[in-house]
Amino acid sequence: MTVNRAKQAKKYRYYTDANMGSELTHKALVLILAGGAGSRLKGLTKWRAKPAVPFGGKYRIIDFALSNCVNSGLRRIGVLTQYKSHSLIRHLQRAWSFMRAEIGEFVEIIPAQQRLDEGWYRGTADALYQNIDIIRRHAPDNIVVLGGDHIYSMDYAKMLFDHVASGADLTVGCIEVDKEEAKSYGVMSIDEHYCITKFSEKPAEPETIPGKPGQCLASMGIYIFSTAYLYACLVDDAGNPDSSHDFGKDIVPRSIKRANVYAYPFLDKHGKSAYWRDVGSVDSYWKANIELCAVEPELNLYNRDWPIWTYQSQSPPAKFVFDDEGARGQAIDTLVSGGVIISGAKVKRSIIYFNTEVEKGTLIKDSVILPKVMIGKNCRITRAVIDKACVIEDGMVIGEDLEEDKKRFFVTDSGIVLVTPEMLGQHLYGMREPYTHDKAKQLEANKELQSPLDDKENDAEIA
Repeated sequence: MTVNRAKQAKKYRYYTDANMGSELTHKALVLILAGGAGSRLKGLTKWRAKPAVPFGGKYRIIDFALSNCVNSGLRRIGVLTQYKSHSLIRHLQRAWSFMRAEIGEFVEIIPAQQRLDEGWYRGTADALYQNIDIIRRHAPDNIVVLGGDHIYSMDYAKMLFDHVASGADLTVGCIEVDKEEAKSYGVMSIDEHYCITKFSEKPAEPETIPGKPGQCLASMGIYIFSTAYLYACLVDDAGNPDSSHDFGKDIVPRSIKRANVYAYPFLDKHGKSAYWRDVGSVDSYWKANIELCAVEPELNLYNRDWPIWTYQSQSPPAKFVFDDEGARGQAIDTLVSGGVIISGAKVKRSIIYFNTEVEKGTLIKDSVILPKVMIGKNCRITRAVIDKACVIEDGMVIGEDLEEDKKRFFVTDSGIVLVTPEMLGQHLYGMREPYTHDKAKQLEANKELQSPLDDKENDAEIA
């Protein structure tokens, strides 16, 4: 074994060397759009906003954008919420309340609150317009607008410096993708100086990057505006009856014709397209999680210089028990979080989130098991996503007979099976029957509605 002394020194420290930023980052304001419903994630977003969906064994999706901000020295952050935001707000309060507003560092929750009229957010641009008075109060020099629903590690400070140095009114973060994949994104056409000349929303024939045939620049949903220009855009857009009030569909295309708009390609240190994942569908969500099981995954969660911050549940260490032939507790090429008990079961190429229990004789392969799931004896689970707090009964088989699975669960075209508590008949989030004056019947209904975890712990964190 070759000891890397610099790496060992970082491990030995009990703190992370934080990037305290510069005057430029201190005077910028970050606004994270976290109000989306994420309907393509199906049952995963029925009771939670997309940015609140768990990812990577212990995190929430929004933790990646927020960690990028803190690690980049950007510490004035507003999070705009709307759709089913309770679990998202609760997570933000628990995980992101460590900064001190007294010295200009904060994560401020900005819910939809009808500040200007009786309407809710009509689009991403309208979300900012409805809170323009709050934005003005912070008096930023530049405004960074992010989506809270992608997985990546990025130094926003570099993009901010590039924005200011170029004299741009608007800079759009872009990722290089294959031409075929680009048909699903907003695509930028650029000149040799990366000035954006055209924006196409999900084009049938995307334009490629000059000098890079077969590669296109797709929008990452990351925008940096000079403050005065953003205010002008928002006011103009709000008064346009034909606008959908969306950055990608309205603000960016109109800006190309009247302002200095540049693309910022997100590249790694080798000049190649960096890691960035849109986890907006069940297939992409499953794939991005499973990719973390690789020996050297593209996304390094173990980088001490770029930590992903989150709320740490108070859980004991993971435990693997039994060493009998045919009933040996083991996990191979798998991420296992705290509080997990693998009891005489075998897990391969999967992610097991915290406080999950897997009983004897069960085999789990290529699956994503969200927190607080209980899996019984002699089950077989393959290529599946099991939602939080599900109870999988003894002997259940998931992912082998897709036609049978379709009768109960959601199955994607590529064969990934999504299982939620409701699909299993476990109603954790609401009453199935109306209230009745018959006390005996009502007590029985309440008993059926009780979470399967309530017998074990007082759990207020289901979603």
